[in-house]
Amino acid sequence: MRQLFWTDDSWTGLVLRLTLGLVMFPHGAQKLLGWYNGFGFSGTMGFFTETMHLPSIVAFLIIIGEFFGSLGLLAGFLTRLSAASIGVIMLGAITMVHLPHGFFMNWSGKQQGEGYEYHLLVIGIGLALMMTGAGKWSVDRLIADKVDR
Repeated sequence: MRQLFWTDDSWTGLVLRLTLGLVMFPHGAQKLLGWYNGFGFSGTMGFFTETMHLPSIVAFLIIIGEFFGSLGLLAGFLTRLSAASIGVIMLGAITMVHLPHGFFMNWSGKQQGEGYEYHLLVIGIGLALMMTGAGKWSVDRLIADKVDR
């Protein structure tokens, strides 16, 4: 239990988790709430299950993982679990969608789809958070302090 919540009081974890949480929140909000021109929960579930042929449970976990994982990162709550969940989602996105399009994102609009460079950055930040923990100003740190007593 202690290892799940333990973190140092560094700025590094804070900067990493806020960055990843802020970047991932709109993606999760698109999928769950339909914000930022997203399709919302039912539209996203339909796309994942009918078009991509993902099992319903996997589609559900992707939506919940992106939305609540980003909130967890922003609050510094269950940071390692949130970072791992988002990392697994990005690994799935690479293997199922982006790998055939190469490394680079579609900056020029000339390729068929998006490459996986963004997803690789997300995975790297997630791995760093899994190693360092949430850092300063995190719920994890408050819980870790209580567990240590």
